[in-house]
Amino acid sequence: MKFSIQSLYSWYRNTLRNPKYRWWVILGTLVYLISPIDIAPDFLPIVGQIDDVFLLTLLVSEVSGLVIEGWKARKGVTDTEVAYTSEGSTSQASTIDVDAVSVK
Repeated sequence: MKFSIQSLYSWYRNTLRNPKYRWWVILGTLVYLISPIDIAPDFLPIVGQIDDVFLLTLLVSEVSGLVIEGWKARKGVTDTEVAYTSEGSTSQASTIDVDAVSVK
């Protein structure tokens, strides 16, 4: 079994997205941040805060992503937009090409 930061991040993200374990992971992360027992002790000047800052950043980004996804799902917003053609029919538009002109 090979250990990497990417595999740890993937495990954390997937566990956090599982509704069964979501609140346990959030609670465990907060307890770890408050707890004096860390991988790198907090009394070390810079190294002690690196793991806490990394974990806090990861927690905030994932929880905010979950909140945004839940808000979009509740509002019924989707990522694809419907474009109307000149004939009045609808088609799925994924990109729009625009020529940019510099104005001075």
